[in-house]
Amino acid sequence: MLSPALTGFTNVQTLDPEIHVDLRYATTNNFTKQVVYDFTTAIVRTGTAQKLAQASALVKAQGYRLKIWDAYRPVSAQERLFEVYPDPEFVAKPNPNFSHQKGVTLDLTLTEADGTECPMPTPFDDFTALAHRDAPRTAVQDHYYQILDQAMHQAGFVGYENEWWDYRDSQMDDYQPLSADPNDY
Repeated sequence: MLSPALTGFTNVQTLDPEIHVDLRYATTNNFTKQVVYDFTTAIVRTGTAQKLAQASALVKAQGYRLKIWDAYRPVSAQERLFEVYPDPEFVAKPNPNFSHQKGVTLDLTLTEADGTECPMPTPFDDFTALAHRDAPRTAVQDHYYQILDQAMHQAGFVGYENEWWDYRDSQMDDYQPLSADPNDY
C-alpha cells in the first residue's frame, strides 16, 4: 500500500529542473499534427516523480539528461486523442485506470546535457515494429537506449514492449485513478 503522500501529483521539474520537457501533444509536433491538450507542464504521481528524479540522477551522472514527451494525460486529453486517431491498436480508449491517465507513465528519451536528443531506435510515436523493445538497433542506438533503459529500470520503472520510449511505474497497479489539471502545477 502506498503512502498517501505519494499518491498526489507533482510537477517533475520541481524535483529536477534539469529534466527537459517537450510535451508533444501540447503542440502540432506529434503524429496527429493537432494540439491535443492545453498544458505544457509534465506532472505525474508523486511516487512516480520521485522515481523519475532517481533515473534523472543516474543519467546525469553519465553526462546526459531526460526529456519528457508525455506524462499525465487527463481523461479529457485521451478523449481528444482518441477522437483525432480512433484506432485502439495505437491509441487507448479513454479510461481513468489507464497508466497515462493515472499519471504513472512517462514517454521520454535521452539527451545530451544541452538538450540535443541522442540517437534512438525510432522517432517518438513511431507505430512500426522498429519501435518495439526487441527490435534490432544500430550499435549507436543501442548504446543510448541501454543508458536510458538501465536508469529507468534501476529507478523502478518497467518498459512497455511496443514502445521503447514508454516507461511505467513498477507500482502502477497500486495507484487508484485520480484527476488533476496540469496547469495548476
